[in-house]
Amino acid sequence: MSRLRSILTAAALAVTATVACPLPSAVGDTTDVSPPGANDWSCKPGAEHPEPVVLVHGTFETMAKNWPTLSPRLKSEGYCVFALNYGGNAMRPIAESAKELDSFVGAVLGATGARKVDLVGHSQGGMMPRYYTKNLGGATKVDDLVGIVPSNHGTETVLVRPAGLENTACPACDEQQAGSEFLTGLNAKDETPAGPHYTVVTTRYDEVVTPYTSAFLDGSAREVTNVTLQDACPLNAIEHDQAPNDPVVHQWVLHALERTGPADPAFKPSCVA
Repeated sequence: MSRLRSILTAAALAVTATVACPLPSAVGDTTDVSPPGANDWSCKPGAEHPEPVVLVHGTFETMAKNWPTLSPRLKSEGYCVFALNYGGNAMRPIAESAKELDSFVGAVLGATGARKVDLVGHSQGGMMPRYYTKNLGGATKVDDLVGIVPSNHGTETVLVRPAGLENTACPACDEQQAGSEFLTGLNAKDETPAGPHYTVVTTRYDEVVTPYTSAFLDGSAREVTNVTLQDACPLNAIEHDQAPNDPVVHQWVLHALERTGPADPAFKPSCVA
């Protein structure tokens, strides 16, 4: 009974968080409000962190809403941090959004002089970059891809649009349904093409990407690590929407970025409240 109560509480918090964080006033709002610590185009990566980090938001999101805590945390650790808005709140066709990411990564590499970037994405933002690496040449430009509750194999839950967007077309919503033509093509043959290292961070209380294990990627231990937060921190009840703000998630992201290869499955984060 207590476990059921925890799950229902997490789901209720997810709905509250979505309502409490409004989207821009218009769909596709191009107001580029950066999260704290991001988009200092004069930043030059140092030897300790040679790859700039690009943050990729999820469906219905913006960079400002998605990264208010992780962006400044990465900046404080000495990373050059960049973030973008794309796809009209990430609702347009995912292949089109991947082209926007391609252009943005090119701009980051040009400004910083770096050879590669690290990508950290939430939900669709953790899955969409795989199209970029697989089909648009991104595999040679990405060192790490860290997906926070990514929709890698889609969801069995219907993606419900937030208030004000119910009648807005959302091709990306359809493409993220389990078994969609888009995901079937994306996951055909090799799910983790050589080049990047892949880390997936999930939570058992994900009420959006369901089942939560659909986030996992197939690949060798040299290429991919799949993490479930509750394996190391069983009392962590974070859900989908707020996962990018969770301190334990932050530890996994930093760990993955700081080492060669994907995250070490044996890593023990501090299970903070």
